[in-house]
Amino acid sequence: MLKLHLVPVQGEPFDHPLEEDSLVLGRASSADLVLEDRFLSRHHSRIYREEDRFLIEDLGSRNGTMLNGRAVAEPTQLHAGDVVKISGSVISVFAMDGSARPVDSAALGFGEHTIFRKASGLLASHGQSSNAASEDELRRYVERLNLINEVHRALGQSMELDELLELILERVFDHLGPEQGAIYLRQDDGELERAAHRAVPGIGAPTFYSRSLVHEVTEKGLAALVFDVESDERFAAAQSIVATGIRSLVAAPLLDDKGTLGMIVLSSRAGIRQFSEDDMELLVSLASIAALRLRNVALLEEAAERKRLEQELALGRRIQVALLPDQLPDIPGYELHAGNIPSRGVSGDYYQVIERSGGECVLMVADVSGKGIAASLLTASLEALSAVPIEDGLPPELICERLSGLLFRRTPPEKYATAFLGILKPESGQLRYTNAGHNPGLLIRASGESEILGPTGTPIGLLPDVPYDAGTTSLEPGDTLFLYTDGITEPTDPDDEEYGLERLSTVCIRHRDAALLELAAAIGNDLEDFVRGEPFPDDRTLVVVRRSVAG
Repeated sequence: MLKLHLVPVQGEPFDHPLEEDSLVLGRASSADLVLEDRFLSRHHSRIYREEDRFLIEDLGSRNGTMLNGRAVAEPTQLHAGDVVKISGSVISVFAMDGSARPVDSAALGFGEHTIFRKASGLLASHGQSSNAASEDELRRYVERLNLINEVHRALGQSMELDELLELILERVFDHLGPEQGAIYLRQDDGELERAAHRAVPGIGAPTFYSRSLVHEVTEKGLAALVFDVESDERFAAAQSIVATGIRSLVAAPLLDDKGTLGMIVLSSRAGIRQFSEDDMELLVSLASIAALRLRNVALLEEAAERKRLEQELALGRRIQVALLPDQLPDIPGYELHAGNIPSRGVSGDYYQVIERSGGECVLMVADVSGKGIAASLLTASLEALSAVPIEDGLPPELICERLSGLLFRRTPPEKYATAFLGILKPESGQLRYTNAGHNPGLLIRASGESEILGPTGTPIGLLPDVPYDAGTTSLEPGDTLFLYTDGITEPTDPDDEEYGLERLSTVCIRHRDAALLELAAAIGNDLEDFVRGEPFPDDRTLVVVRRSVAG
């Protein structure tokens, strides 16, 4: 059986045994356990029994529920020793047999708004009491409020992370006078790393990092105050602290609404400085300000990195566009249209329409594996490697064979490309093609019949020294050839139905007599109508060739 020890924002701490199957905590009178805190949601959290265990869940509260310094995103089991924080209230969990005793509210558990709350209380009672002690205490808290406001302004400057950390320690040393101070920040792997350190002359590097301290501060999200390290049972086993001669220690988590960023810890030797509860309260408030500024710096760095990536994407797109034909060749008796729409700024698709010696027209559409910048780099390699065999006048199957070997030797196994490569003889309309694992070419006859130009080999660069076959067909007057990538046929609607080749064929047949620009627009409009707002997951490339009726 578990028991809760609650330190509410208002009122005295109290215990509550978990005897019910469900316990809703909040500020509403309909909650099972009512806590006076205007920042709580009406029904904030729920603790409930599931067989022989208790779990806690957040009920969609505005400020969230924190368990051991981490936001509760889904029902999570409670154990003796856990600490729950909802708004300013701290709830410690311990067993009915007394194990995992609740934290001492005189040394732990002061919330990030402690000083502000006490100052407000003093202001509210100021007119009701005129004794000197109240006046002195009010004056002291007003001074601290002014101090916090001054620190807010100082830390509000635009600066790099290292500068900000140094300024935080500088302000802490000015107002709390420790011998040593350090800021530890949580890294991407969850480990803490010392990010800044400051000490008075003659004091070496900080040695007060211990598992005991980390657990108390960063895992539970609580401040820690140690009057005498040797006599405090929580840290008595932490030889890394005791051996340094440190006697008094105060630490606070760097907390914001997304969790614990790290901690700030100060220390002093016996006879030099003993920290007080007031010092801990002040450090908690300063740490809260610091956490806010640290989060802002991180957001600014993320924004700068995002902007840099966007600039790289824009540059990559400009380079890639330069590889694509700036204009299509003018082939007597034929109409041509081509276009590419990337899904991520830069595209993994590539197309080429070029004339070569002998009057032949080379049609190439390729789709490399992956997306984004890496895919665009591979398209550039594909363009460079294919140029020579195309210019040498090789048939499509030999071009693909040579290109596949070159790409295989220059790229890792997971990098390959599908491609449709066709050689068109304009005078006769004969088309010799190799489909290297690509989407089928679609040939729409003037009569409305369709012909599918399916695969004749494996993707390019997937296997070494693999032979390719070729297929042949012909474009008669009025016939239209469609070459495309899977970004055209694989988008899905909200019901997860795929657009597909059949629907593409239907649209192409219906608009087979339209001008090519209008036909391409009809395909695009039909795609937009089909997906009904769903994002396009892949690049869309289309090459259309029509033999004129009078050709």
